[in-house]
Amino acid sequence: MDRGTRQSGDGGWFVTLAVGVSLMKCLLIPTYHSTDFEVHRNWLAITHSLPVSRWYYEATSEWTLDYPPFFAWFEYGLSYVARLFDPEMLKVENLNYASQETILFQRLSVILTDLLFIYAAKQCCRSIDGKTDRRDVLERPTFILSVLLLWNFGLLIVDHIHFQYNGFLSGIMLLSVARLFQKRHLESAFLFAVLLNFKHIYLYIAPAYGIYLLRSYCFTANNADGSLKWRSFSILRLFSLAVIVLFVFTVSFGPFVYMGQLPQVLSRLFPFKRGLCHAYWAPNFWALYNAADKVLSIIGVKMHLLDPAAIRTGSMTGGLVQEFEHSILPSVTPLATLICTLLSILPSVLRLWMRPRGPAGFLRCLVLCALGSFMFGWHVHEKAILLAILPLSILAVSSAKDAGIFLILATTGHLSLFPLLFTAQELPLKILLMAIFTVFSVGSLKALFRKEGRLLGCMETLYLWGLVPLELLCEIIYPLTLWQQHLPFIPLMLTSVYCALGVGYSWIRLYASVFTDPAAAHKKRQ
Repeated sequence: MDRGTRQSGDGGWFVTLAVGVSLMKCLLIPTYHSTDFEVHRNWLAITHSLPVSRWYYEATSEWTLDYPPFFAWFEYGLSYVARLFDPEMLKVENLNYASQETILFQRLSVILTDLLFIYAAKQCCRSIDGKTDRRDVLERPTFILSVLLLWNFGLLIVDHIHFQYNGFLSGIMLLSVARLFQKRHLESAFLFAVLLNFKHIYLYIAPAYGIYLLRSYCFTANNADGSLKWRSFSILRLFSLAVIVLFVFTVSFGPFVYMGQLPQVLSRLFPFKRGLCHAYWAPNFWALYNAADKVLSIIGVKMHLLDPAAIRTGSMTGGLVQEFEHSILPSVTPLATLICTLLSILPSVLRLWMRPRGPAGFLRCLVLCALGSFMFGWHVHEKAILLAILPLSILAVSSAKDAGIFLILATTGHLSLFPLLFTAQELPLKILLMAIFTVFSVGSLKALFRKEGRLLGCMETLYLWGLVPLELLCEIIYPLTLWQQHLPFIPLMLTSVYCALGVGYSWIRLYASVFTDPAAAHKKRQ
């Protein structure tokens, strides 16, 4: 089969996958939606009904506008289509408004903007090494990657049930990554700068972009041993990058700087008073820290080492963590989380600077930056795990070691999202969707790397199987017990702590792989 014929066939199955997942999203329109639905409806109303000067001051609803300006303009553009469905949704005073027309519009807006994600997924598939594409279509890296991205379980439930717009934002990120693989550095820099001005959570991965572009684009040549040739540093290329980034940020924040509102905008983007953890503990280091503090306080009281009256209690005991002080362990400040985050990503960034290893090295650093920020960041949302899972999907079809890490991270990270869908009618749906995605991931990656041996060790496999009884306990058994009335936070804490072990282990394994010589490992296999 020649190259043209193969690409034509690939286009056929990719379109089938894209259409299939889009139809699946349409079937999810009537499902439960979270408070994020009202968040975005309120932002539609704010941007449509009020002048720009009041966007970041409006506080009628508790769900104030707290995304960067590009996302505000995105909502503004959507609002002109929204008024064709139901103008009532665009009134700021109509809090918690959710007519059938409003639901239909907001669901369709997510589905249609996901077209950008579909395009980005196609570009990522074109960017990976296609040397092994001469096998059955179901075992091709491009086919497997297409399913891992287009049918990603986390995106399906977070965007199309829980309700958010992660799809098109992830599309911009993946398109930017694809452009780096295609050596279109300036376009990649432009896309990432635009992404930062849509949602500032992507600051997590900014160090990977900054170091890689400076190292691999601004330096036009290296010495034979891979060290830098400072004489080859291009001021013109650095200037080009700076102009692009400054242009994007000027367009985004310029109007608010002109109106003297930059401090107000920044206070909305970085609300440090929200507390160490989100309402449901993200499965990270601080979940383990919180659980340890809780266990130590209980043991201290039981052993009469502590006075129960002296134990500091807070919303933590209800599973809804906002601002609180730990009972036994030192309380954590935003500065402490920032230091921990910087220390967690520093080795990967330094490694990228010293030995870039091309786009694949950049991608590993990107995932490590995302995971480091997820593990140690302040007020991390559980949904932020997708920031690491999606780009890791690209590495998973290129390396057996990365495939094993992906299986652990994706499985634990996706199951940690289960508490977002807490209504009974969504229980069978989320279990079925995750089971299908997980079975495909394991089966397809095992088939792809069958010559490499086992992707997971015995203890890793045992840990993943442990998610099954955990889910049975938290979703079915525990709600039937009397403990549910007195200790309702236990299922959330168990899920968060158990999944935090898997996420942390994946982070450590990925770090170990960064400091292993892939070329040497490849020669050894040969």
